[in-house]
Amino acid sequence: MRRGRDVARTAFIGAPPIPWHAFAALAALVLGGTQLALPKGTTRHRVMGYAWAALMLVIALSSFWIQQIRLVGPFSPIHILSILVLVTTVPLAVWHAQLHRVAKHRMVMISQYVFALIGAGVFTLLPGRIMHAVVFGQ
Repeated sequence: MRRGRDVARTAFIGAPPIPWHAFAALAALVLGGTQLALPKGTTRHRVMGYAWAALMLVIALSSFWIQQIRLVGPFSPIHILSILVLVTTVPLAVWHAQLHRVAKHRMVMISQYVFALIGAGVFTLLPGRIMHAVVFGQ
């Protein structure tokens, strides 16, 4: 079991986009959860929100260099989500916030947190994926 975890860690560290992607995702998970729990409309909320949006863009961009599952050329269906995050959901959420459309901003941000971050993150833990081996050592 130790050997499998060592191989997974070597693969994880040896592929630069994967650590960047994983660390940005973990930071976004923590920061997003914090954002959901803290008071809204404050300067802290705004600053943390921009940081979270930047992390989501890093996650989406870095995903294009992660090509373990190749269904359409070098890409997989998860890359559709990355395109949505880059060109639709993050810009839309920021735009709604800037226009003080609080309900729409909240809906887009919570949807991104649940589906693009948590939902997609669950799939990285499936057997055969690098993160499964890193986390579970198998």
